[in-house]
This record gives sequence, structure tokens and C-alpha cells, in this order.
Amino acid sequence: MSSSDRRTFLTLLAAAPLAACGFAPVYGPNGAGGALRDRLRIAPPDTRLGFVLVARLEDRLGRASAPTHALDWEITTDDRDLAITGTDDITRTNVIGTLQFAVTEIGSDRTVQSGEVSTFTAYSTTGSPVSTAAARRDAEDRLMVALADQLVSRLLSGATDWA
Repeated sequence: MSSSDRRTFLTLLAAAPLAACGFAPVYGPNGAGGALRDRLRIAPPDTRLGFVLVARLEDRLGRASAPTHALDWEITTDDRDLAITGTDDITRTNVIGTLQFAVTEIGSDRTVQSGEVSTFTAYSTTGSPVSTAAARRDAEDRLMVALADQLVSRLLSGATDWA
């Protein structure tokens, strides 16, 4: 058996259990990825962090021209000192973020999916005040991107029930 034939055979063998359990690719034909694209009206941002979050969500889900569902969200963040020296200088800080969300049908206001995602990022505070402020801003931006990506994953996994 040539190596090309062996790879094809092993690929088909590996995919067989997935086909039997009802697995369908999210971005495949009739997948939830296509069903959500350009269908969610995302609540507008009112802070810098919200702007970063919404920009990432629109990048992943599209900006709806004729939305069928509305996505409302709320961000909370908290700072935790992570590394403290013997002289009580803080050298690393965690930024912990939580994103609560709810998807409702436009017209009926029926909530079809809701929940919460959370994660964290960190930044160093050992530089100058300017570099520490820039590191904090970068950490917050990375946090919003990570929260948006987690939210998209959660929406895609639940969209088969309502999209």
C-alpha cells in the first residue's frame, strides 16, 4: 500500500466515528457558522474595551444588515497583583475579565441563549509609567479579543438550537 493510499485510508477511518455521532463542521454546509454570519445585531460599545470587543465580534460574525437576533453583553474586569517583590513592589498584574451575554429574538424578545465566559491576561509593571500604561492597555485589548473568541465559540456551539 503506497503512503498516499495509507493516509487516505487512515483519514477515512478516523472520520468514521465522527460521522456516526452526528458531527457536522461548524463552517460546513448548513453549519452554525453560516447560520450566524451577518444575523446578530451586536449591542454598541460605550467604552474603549467594549469597542475592542465589538470590533472582534464583528470581524468573526459580520455586521448584520437584516438581523434576526440581538446580542447584548456586559464586561467586568478586575486586577490582581500577581508578583510582589520583598520590598512590596508589584512586578506583574493579572487582568481578569468576565463577559455576560444574552441573545434574544428580535420582535419577540425571547432569550434563546445566555451565559458567561471569562479569562485573564497579564502584564509587567517593571518599566516606566508610560510603558506600564501601554502594557496594561495591550493586556486589556488581548483580554477583549480572548473573551470575544470564547463568546463566538459558545454562540456557535449553541446556535444549532435557535439559528
